[in-house]
Amino acid sequence: MDSLNSFSVFVQVAETRSFVVAGRMLGISASAVGKSIARLEEKLGARLFHRSTRSVTLTAEGALFLERSRRILAEMEAAEQELSHATSAPRGRLRVSLPLVSSLILPVLGEFMATYPDIELDLDFSDRLVDVIEEGFDAVIRTGEPTDSRLSARRLGTFELMLVASPHYLQRCGTPQTPGDLRRHTCLHYRLPHSGKLEAWPLQPSPGEAEVQLPISMICNNIETRVCFTRQGRGIACLPDFSVNQYLANGQLCRVLPEHAQRRNTFNVLWPASRHPSPKVRALVDFLYPRVFSTQA
Repeated sequence: MDSLNSFSVFVQVAETRSFVVAGRMLGISASAVGKSIARLEEKLGARLFHRSTRSVTLTAEGALFLERSRRILAEMEAAEQELSHATSAPRGRLRVSLPLVSSLILPVLGEFMATYPDIELDLDFSDRLVDVIEEGFDAVIRTGEPTDSRLSARRLGTFELMLVASPHYLQRCGTPQTPGDLRRHTCLHYRLPHSGKLEAWPLQPSPGEAEVQLPISMICNNIETRVCFTRQGRGIACLPDFSVNQYLANGQLCRVLPEHAQRRNTFNVLWPASRHPSPKVRALVDFLYPRVFSTQA
């Protein structure tokens, strides 16, 4: 620690160009500053400053040593902050933006509340493209690959988009055999909140078949409506697997065109980039990572 104190004194003198000012900022006398610099120079075997009655300037060796000293002090400060964060209990308001997929997220967030009672969750469910930093969110959960360089990210898992319908609907209207057959069916669509466009279905046309223009029978901006309507036999919808797995398992829904309609996507948790995220953000990220998709297994 004696050496670290010497580094601090040296950096302060280098930045202020004055033993007196450096001493005042460090809370020690100018004489103590001079003795510290002299001991450091003796230990290093190099002169760090040119001294005169009017000025204190760095030598070439001093300039080189200043760069290294700043790095050492920065690393020590970072280590102290990291240790402080590691030992402090997560607490306080945690503002999180989440997509409209409550069936996937809510059970895990309920467990999180029980595990961290000192954290106040402030949840904003929306599929719009939020600006995490400008809008003051501590973290967001979103689909797709991260593109904002200001954010750190951790992948929570992957899911598959698939076409589904109820057995009753398929008995009544027939089962599509090719993507082109969808032109004669009731199609339930999702509107993308950031663009206002309809979400494209992940269709792979049969060889020689033109791109399919899907009928528009219903448009909504959430998952629950499309799941409800497909279970009621109102049409065919494109939905993420986690929202329909239980209904596929119990026979309330069936996959449609599985060989022609499949696409994988990812869920990520993102937060403002920092070498030392706050304990509450770190607690959320570490808690979500192993649990979100395990609840769907």
